[in-house]
Amino acid sequence: MKKLSMDELNRVDVETYRLQEKISLVVIMDNIRSMNNVGSIFRTCDAFSVESIWLCGITACPPNKEIAKTALGATESVVWNYAKETAEAVKQLKAQGYRIYAVEQVDTSIALNKLNINKKDKIAIILGNEVFGVSDEVLPLCDGAIEIPQTGTKHSLNVTIAGGIVIWELFQKLF
Repeated sequence: MKKLSMDELNRVDVETYRLQEKISLVVIMDNIRSMNNVGSIFRTCDAFSVESIWLCGITACPPNKEIAKTALGATESVVWNYAKETAEAVKQLKAQGYRIYAVEQVDTSIALNKLNINKKDKIAIILGNEVFGVSDEVLPLCDGAIEIPQTGTKHSLNVTIAGGIVIWELFQKLF
């Protein structure tokens, strides 16, 4: 076993990446306070060809040195937008035909592994604040909520980990 070199990984450049087909998934960051988390989510979205990101509320926007530390260039490849209010982004995406899912533990949430979607669906997921989760005013605008089944004592994950798990699962269904 040997590690692959950067040349052997056959990575595309930013221009080629931007022209590649993307999965019909949009990631909405709802008041994410940590710039390291923002950068990590950018990087995950790049890895799985996510269509775009919406940065909302207090979520920091590129260019930003702290975001760049974890994004490692993904802020240049992934299309992103900003909305002062998360509800504004949700309403805009709904008008474009997206089904909106909060990644949140609520009384009606659907286990991630039981979510039924197909390749033609346009999906947006909302990743909430590290302490408060998805904003209470945004939840009623959602078509549903996705919950990651957990069996440990904490029943919560860092937003970047939760985002990565959900994005990976959706990538498998949408790609």
